[in-house]
Amino acid sequence: MAAQYSIEGTTAKGIAASVERGVAEGGLSPGDALPPVRRLADELGVSPGTVATAYRELRQRGLIVTRGRGGTVVAEVPSVASRRPPRVPEGLVDLAGGHPDPLFLPVLRPPATVVPGYGSHRAAPRTAALEEVTRQWFERDGVPARHVTFAHGALDCIARLLSTELRPGDAVAVEDPGFHHLLDLVPALGMRLVPVTVDGEGLVPESLRAALRGGVRAVVCSPRGQCPTGAYFTRSRRDELVAVLRDFPEVLVVEDDHNAEVGGAAAYTLAAAGLDRWAQVRTASKHLGIDLRWAGIACDAATLARHDGRMLMTSGWVSHVLQETVAGLFRDSAVRALVADGEAAYKERRTALIDALGAHRIRAVGASGLNVWVPVRDESAVVNGLRTQGWWVAAGARFRIAAPPAVRITTSTLAPEDARRLAADFAEVLGDAQATYGG
Repeated sequence: MAAQYSIEGTTAKGIAASVERGVAEGGLSPGDALPPVRRLADELGVSPGTVATAYRELRQRGLIVTRGRGGTVVAEVPSVASRRPPRVPEGLVDLAGGHPDPLFLPVLRPPATVVPGYGSHRAAPRTAALEEVTRQWFERDGVPARHVTFAHGALDCIARLLSTELRPGDAVAVEDPGFHHLLDLVPALGMRLVPVTVDGEGLVPESLRAALRGGVRAVVCSPRGQCPTGAYFTRSRRDELVAVLRDFPEVLVVEDDHNAEVGGAAAYTLAAAGLDRWAQVRTASKHLGIDLRWAGIACDAATLARHDGRMLMTSGWVSHVLQETVAGLFRDSAVRALVADGEAAYKERRTALIDALGAHRIRAVGASGLNVWVPVRDESAVVNGLRTQGWWVAAGARFRIAAPPAVRITTSTLAPEDARRLAADFAEVLGDAQATYGG
């Protein structure tokens, strides 16, 4: 462990709190080794069982991991706080954020007047107008919409679904590589991440089956616009995954279809396949703007009851002013046209970069969504090399568990002519890396 930090405590809770404090304050860094149970027990004058209980609690909460003979170490992404993206250096072209192009986002138009009401909205948390629009949105893609509800964004919804369905220590199957905030969220809830391999068509069935046989209690995935690879389910892949999931009917399947309007791919969803326990989450952030902290959810009856029961005890409801704003945007034909233009532009820009990289014999993927994923041997060398050329891209480590290294490039604002210049710079950086690191 780090020499500058000494673990304290005479009880399991005190020892666990001391380790958590060290992680939060920087005394313990990701990868730092913790003392073996017996040695720390001797140092603190407590029983080995007390230390073992503290370590077990820390593992369940995602702060530490045990690596067999490698000992117990601080987790690479400890759940004390979510990772925040590094600040973009001044003067660089930001291609790391994963955000849509503001030119394709509408001006928000809240209701002109808001009449004060008496009491709360707990008895009727959803406005009729937005509920109708939401049902139509899901039904357009074949997703059953008998049971719909709302949340404050996709992660808010997923956190609530997992915390009502699972308990600390339970396992959740996630895409690898996958959405970095989800990879932070699951350990923060005290649950274990189980990586499932992703290829160009999304989750790999054999890898999913292995995770399910290992005892995962929930699966979280994206049917299209997968972050960071841009993978999407084909009809045949969706059917293969459904065949696997039918052998595990008690497992909750959560689809995050955050790119439903701008993903550039057809919807072949697990949510439309008649599974026993399922939910699909859609948000407005990618096509209507980040200030609309709203998500629509379609799900089975039991999942709806559990989600809404927990929400009524906490935040209660999504602001009706926000709901009216979202409903108005969905019904605006000019907004729909703007969003369609954005979807077409995003496809053109993804394709332009993939083709430009391909001209330099650099393999990249990004069949849908806002990003392109480029496998590399040394993420740091590529990120730093592109930085010297004026580009800021995301190292793949934020998105990976066991998947091989890569970098993620957001193409939503990258013009085709700039894509060619970026590809040439990328090739130069790879050449420099090969000379320095042997490839």
